[in-house]
Amino acid sequence: MQFILFQQYTHRGHMQDIMRDVMQQNFFPLHGLGWMTFLYQEYRDTSKQQEIDLRRQRDGLTVKAEASGGLSSSMSSPPVGQLQLRNSINPMSLWQNLAIVQNSSLLNELSQKEIIMQEAMFELVSSEASYYKSLEILETTFLHNPVLSNTLSNSDMHFLFSNIKEVVKASESFLIDLENRIEQSILISDVCDIVHQHATEHFHVFNTYVVNQVYQEKTYRRILQENVAFRDAITSLEKLPCLRGLSFTSFLILPFQRIVRLKLLVQNILKKVEENSERETNAIKAHKELEQIVKDCNEGVRKMSRTEELISIEKTLEFKCKSVPIISHSRWLLKKGEVQQMSGPKSTRTIRSRKLYQPVYLFLFNNLLLITKRNSSGDKFQVLDSCTRAMLRTEDQEDQGQQLANIFNLKLLENQEERQVSYMLKTTSMSDKHRWICALTPHRRTRFMSTSAHQPDSPQVQCIQSYTAQEPDELSVEMADVLNILERTDDGWMMGERLHDSERGWFPTRVVEEIQNKEVRAQNRKEVLRIQQNKIDGPPSGVRGAGMRGNRRPPMVSNHSRTEGVQ
Repeated sequence: MQFILFQQYTHRGHMQDIMRDVMQQNFFPLHGLGWMTFLYQEYRDTSKQQEIDLRRQRDGLTVKAEASGGLSSSMSSPPVGQLQLRNSINPMSLWQNLAIVQNSSLLNELSQKEIIMQEAMFELVSSEASYYKSLEILETTFLHNPVLSNTLSNSDMHFLFSNIKEVVKASESFLIDLENRIEQSILISDVCDIVHQHATEHFHVFNTYVVNQVYQEKTYRRILQENVAFRDAITSLEKLPCLRGLSFTSFLILPFQRIVRLKLLVQNILKKVEENSERETNAIKAHKELEQIVKDCNEGVRKMSRTEELISIEKTLEFKCKSVPIISHSRWLLKKGEVQQMSGPKSTRTIRSRKLYQPVYLFLFNNLLLITKRNSSGDKFQVLDSCTRAMLRTEDQEDQGQQLANIFNLKLLENQEERQVSYMLKTTSMSDKHRWICALTPHRRTRFMSTSAHQPDSPQVQCIQSYTAQEPDELSVEMADVLNILERTDDGWMMGERLHDSERGWFPTRVVEEIQNKEVRAQNRKEVLRIQQNKIDGPPSGVRGAGMRGNRRPPMVSNHSRTEGVQ
């Protein structure tokens, strides 16, 4: 992807040259929105696929080099290898491919590492431009559309769009300063100082928007079901050419996607920046600030979601025994689901009987287990037993034929009646059994668990297909995520720890592919360790960030773009 900044002001020197490059390379303006051919959703998908292809090629080249007895070119000289590979993937995606750069002497004067740095910084700027374009479409085509707004109440408008105007304003201001930096010189001096300043001063608007997503999603689902006029308006707007076939919801989720991606782009710069430099100082500060914003966003969403979930669960529970208060700020759901409880002795007669197993429904919270059964109508759960999570113990059982497969023992050392009880439980699959054991007693070492997390060379995978978690113990993964594998089952599930944020959870094996080469895995670990070390140590002493901002100017789109798509 190449998102070159289009400048409509004729006195901008470098930007005029870049625009000529754009036109020469068959890019074209779109209805006044100017200077790029991709929306952010398209950029994001293409960029992630490029990361996957790059790792595949690095992995393949390294393996081939080892097989021939030579050293890996991609690992012995990472910058050169990366440039060659990225050029082979998409020759129009790089800063170095701009005619204004190639016609200068920069490529001969700069080291390969510095060219890599220019590429990393250029991607941050160009991706922000693409993101701003998508936000403009959300604002002009949907938020300011009179037909759509007339179908909604003021409260629904608020929950659906939240503070998106402030988010757009923050992106516009950020992009202006990034553009000004590039206009100063085609050789980009730095971008992380600008990122740090805006993250500190303006990016708090992300938290407000993201936390509201819980209500946003509920409101959107409700309106689609109840409001025919709204549904018809959305269907019509989604057919507009400027949306490129993308859905309304893909625009609504842009802010959270962007703040996470921005953190990863800064993290990518930090991996490549020269040590003990001003750039490193700025990158560390920017990364730290963005990481806190992402953390606050995640915690805000989790808090809202968890509270909603606890309220919903409590409404379905019927205590025939000692009542347990469910709603608590320190409690959240880890896993829920139906399992079968063995209700009789293991004999041939009972095995053949349908009464051998009785269904029970488990609600496992971070500090409490409820054992329940559904009532006759299926919409309520009668609580049979409860126990604090710390007093749970599990024991895996060997499979003994189909009837006695996927069984484990669950021991409550002290239940609600202050006595010890045991349950023999059966799950529908081996992976479900392992996941229950892991959730119930996370510190217990079982036969399916590996010690890979503590080994010098942990198995690693990269995600090749996005997956949205369906259960509380699962992990949502995005394309190009890299994860250490902690556990795996034979029927297609893995537990992994994502490298860039240490989040853990289960996901299906089909959405990832294993990174085969030891040196590539080692490089991934080295980069993560550098990020983690910078978190602990902070910026190098004696080095200060520039904190520079260029002169302010109007945004780089025409007034026409602010009304484009409004019907």
